[in-house]
Amino acid sequence: ENFCKMADPSILNEKIQNDTMLRALRGEPVDHVPVWLMRQAGRYLPEFRKLRESHDFFTMCTTPTLVSETTLQPLERFPIDAVVLFSDILVIPQALGFEVKMEPNVGPVFPKPLPNPDELQSRVLDVSHETCRAHLQYVYDGIVETRKNLRGRVPLIGFAGAPWTLMCYMIDGSGSEKSKGKFAQAINWLYMHPEAAHKLLDKLAREIAAHLVEQVRHGAHLIQLFDTWAGLIPPHLYAEFGLPYLKLTLDLFRAEIKDAPAICFAKGAFFALDQLSKLGFNALSLDWTIDPTWAREQVGGRCGLQGNLDPLCLHASKDKIRSEVKAMLTKFNHSSTGLKHYVANLGHGCLPSFDPEHVGCFVDAVHEF
Repeated sequence: ENFCKMADPSILNEKIQNDTMLRALRGEPVDHVPVWLMRQAGRYLPEFRKLRESHDFFTMCTTPTLVSETTLQPLERFPIDAVVLFSDILVIPQALGFEVKMEPNVGPVFPKPLPNPDELQSRVLDVSHETCRAHLQYVYDGIVETRKNLRGRVPLIGFAGAPWTLMCYMIDGSGSEKSKGKFAQAINWLYMHPEAAHKLLDKLAREIAAHLVEQVRHGAHLIQLFDTWAGLIPPHLYAEFGLPYLKLTLDLFRAEIKDAPAICFAKGAFFALDQLSKLGFNALSLDWTIDPTWAREQVGGRCGLQGNLDPLCLHASKDKIRSEVKAMLTKFNHSSTGLKHYVANLGHGCLPSFDPEHVGCFVDAVHEF
């Protein structure tokens, strides 16, 4: 495709100096526990806030040089074992033509959501794959630029939002309500318009899979799928509208990309760990409410695990952080597999209130275990 800014093959194939994360995800032996943090390129870093002063959020996502700079900021500070692309899960709805605004203290807002199925065909299903692909080129350009500046130090993680989570935003327009009303419209669709919901989720799965494939083709070493709102619906609905579309996304990705590891983070879906472990992901990322020993039993060695320190723990003293990390790793270590097939992380993303020194303490505590 002539408009493509393709990755330089010599950069794509360069040897990674620290590939601990990839080895852990393949279940191979490692000499230390690999660690990274969700949202590690973010507002808790003064250097990130400085960039953010002169650029709005989506400008930062769409400008390759800024993507590269923000993605690599945490690596300049901490000995983390991977960097995660500075991007957003909502780039897919944007590529479908939905406007997204980042509102202070609210987060993402869709001024024109899709409250009922009437416009599903015209606004979503009729949007061609080529249109989405062309719109998302800035993401792949950002990956090419990041890989150039990463210089093979650690792996680069690409990511996307999962179908159900993207559906929540597209239908409700925002997740700012902290009540049972959170994403109520999207949940109503599952009860009242199941056929339309299936069509929407199928379309999303196809675009998400293609997006993940392109990220790897342009230089991401592995990918993570975020199903942030998995825990909002009852298990039987997640079994019908969540899991099958995670599987479809992964299967479509695997049809094109055989070797790049894939992680799934289905937040709040403790009830589905057993089923999630059978979908074919290399690892499941756990939120902080899940007991690691129990999680190990649930997944039965079918895949690895990632997580799951409570993000709020990083507000505590460094001694407290060290003891919590030690307790967590001891639990993940509790079995015949030892700490093989494991990546340390938080149970959700970094918070703007974090002290970077405490993030550094978390990283060091993992490496010293």
